[in-house]
Amino acid sequence: MDFRHTMKGRRALSAVAITTGLLLTVAGCGGGDGGTSDKGAPSSSAPAKSSGGGKQASQQPDSGTVLAEVKGENGLTLTVTSAKRDGGGFVTVEGSVTNNTDSIWVAANWRGDERELSKNGASIAGASLIDQKGKKKYLILRDTSGRCLCTQFTGGVQQGATAQWFAQFPAPPEGTTDVDFQVGSMPPAPIQIFQG
Repeated sequence: MDFRHTMKGRRALSAVAITTGLLLTVAGCGGGDGGTSDKGAPSSSAPAKSSGGGKQASQQPDSGTVLAEVKGENGLTLTVTSAKRDGGGFVTVEGSVTNNTDSIWVAANWRGDERELSKNGASIAGASLIDQKGKKKYLILRDTSGRCLCTQFTGGVQQGATAQWFAQFPAPPEGTTDVDFQVGSMPPAPIQIFQG
């Protein structure tokens, strides 16, 4: 009975994550006005306001901002450029990985050790967010088939190349903004979560 409730909870969480992702995708596809804008129209990048305590929520930094960069694994460089809390109860983390090794990199140990993640191939499925203060670890979200809501590095990353990635996690509590992003044997990357 406990296993059945766990599976129902996972299915429900996956369904919410997929639905939210689809809604964000549809919302992101609209509004292409060819580069012209109406100065009177509200901007989609206006700062979000928090209803708690009259404080203004943190704004997402401009694109191109580096939240964290760590080096490891024989010349790999992991860069985190965005960590955004979305209204659907999840956090989307984005960045890039640069392969400075002497061969193609296939992200084999970034997939994670869980049996359910074995279907994810060369991906960032083993990533996690670690809340040191709250003493909690947030694993990557998955759909009902066990596929991660994250980037798969199909074909690997060529020597000297850089690949973009994203990963989605359950959101820590509203007051939690400082977490560590961890994947594979890379050092932890301290990042700050911003309101989306």
